[in-house]
Amino acid sequence: MACNGSGCQSGCYKDEEEPKRENPAVPTKTDSASNGNICVKCKLNDSVSGYGGIDDGRFCADCFRSNLFGKFRYAVTSNAMISPTDKVLVAFSGGPSSRIALQYVHDLQERAQKNFDACRDRSLPVFGVGVVFIDESAVVPIPSGEMDEAVGFVSSVVSCLAPPKKELHVVPIETIYSSNSSDGKDRLLKILNAVSDPTGREDLLVNIRMLALQKVASEFGYNRLVLGSCISRIASHVISATVKGQGYSLPADIQYVDARWEIPVVLPLRDCFAQEINMLCRLDGLKTLKLSTSPSSTINGLVSSFVQLLQEENPSRESTIVRTAGKLIPFQFNKIPEITDGHVPLATRRRQKRYNLKSNESVSSESFCPLCNSPLDKSEIVNRSNHDNGSTGEFFYAACCSSCQYQILPRDSTTMEQFYTDLPQSIVSRSEEANNCNLSLLREQIQDCLLSDDEEET
Repeated sequence: MACNGSGCQSGCYKDEEEPKRENPAVPTKTDSASNGNICVKCKLNDSVSGYGGIDDGRFCADCFRSNLFGKFRYAVTSNAMISPTDKVLVAFSGGPSSRIALQYVHDLQERAQKNFDACRDRSLPVFGVGVVFIDESAVVPIPSGEMDEAVGFVSSVVSCLAPPKKELHVVPIETIYSSNSSDGKDRLLKILNAVSDPTGREDLLVNIRMLALQKVASEFGYNRLVLGSCISRIASHVISATVKGQGYSLPADIQYVDARWEIPVVLPLRDCFAQEINMLCRLDGLKTLKLSTSPSSTINGLVSSFVQLLQEENPSRESTIVRTAGKLIPFQFNKIPEITDGHVPLATRRRQKRYNLKSNESVSSESFCPLCNSPLDKSEIVNRSNHDNGSTGEFFYAACCSSCQYQILPRDSTTMEQFYTDLPQSIVSRSEEANNCNLSLLREQIQDCLLSDDEEET
């Protein structure tokens, strides 16, 4: 310290004070402000950059990891996606998004296991986790041997995860017909080859993939299906769905929860950017899988490239697209069904009741497209009585949404009949259920015109 005495002869600098620091290793606010590479959160470490996300260059590696996992955990807890008694199935393609989704679900399960072990009365159950990989080599041209390597990679990733153990399901996509069906591949190729539009063929494959995931989840007793869809993919879907005339059903696909399916689908990475996910994989050395496929010339591929270009020019573009679409009114099935099981902890039930959509904040939908399961507007619902004299294929065509009619379904009646014959039974059953639903809706619409049993016609 400098001396304040006027007669000091020690040669100290009386007019200059040393900077006061309790710990020289900790930078001060002045140091942080002068150095643009310091993490804005911890103010200690150098920030990481180069991934191009909206937060590029703001956080150090540790704070970046914490921030990304915080988005995931908040999405899970605030939307009651996973409860202690659940059995969760993670859809794993090997790409960065599904890789991080699996890792984060594993982290939650590992923490739950530690809490269970620390609890004396073992009153905190641990949710189960399974992993499913859909083998699409029957319908997608993949070089010989590459799918075997992909299956080996997936098995290695799952086996290397710490306990609790995860069950792995490797399922060929043609098993949507029957586990013992030998002609499933041929029938699947027939319906895909019957679609002349490349975008329609790609969308049909997406629908079939979801059916395969639902089949696995239902057969093995899972009650949640986790997808790795991030904000980047959802932004592309918003634009492509609008271009394809799916504006009415768009709100159903972009929410955190989609319970229109038998097994509710959840999107815990909905608030995470693809650039952030890729960066985390590089930081943590997480290997990912990318199968060799031909370039996509579909509407979906073009829109994805367009949105990626927008994101490079302005890192907030994807977020703006999703936030704008998020203002659309969701459907009643965009929430986890309320839990009535008494074994579920009270805190979980309270959280679900708090965050679930209120009835006045959602739109009800009783009819769905039998092919893509999109909710239908009342104006799109066609009464089957108008097609009783036609074939089942003609009725199926009329029962589908306008987007499927235009891009997927054959317009020739003979080809349409064969297309309907080759469809999986799950889609055919959905068509029959849609017919019953349409008849009920029609009865409600003409209820005022019907005579009751005790009324006499005058």
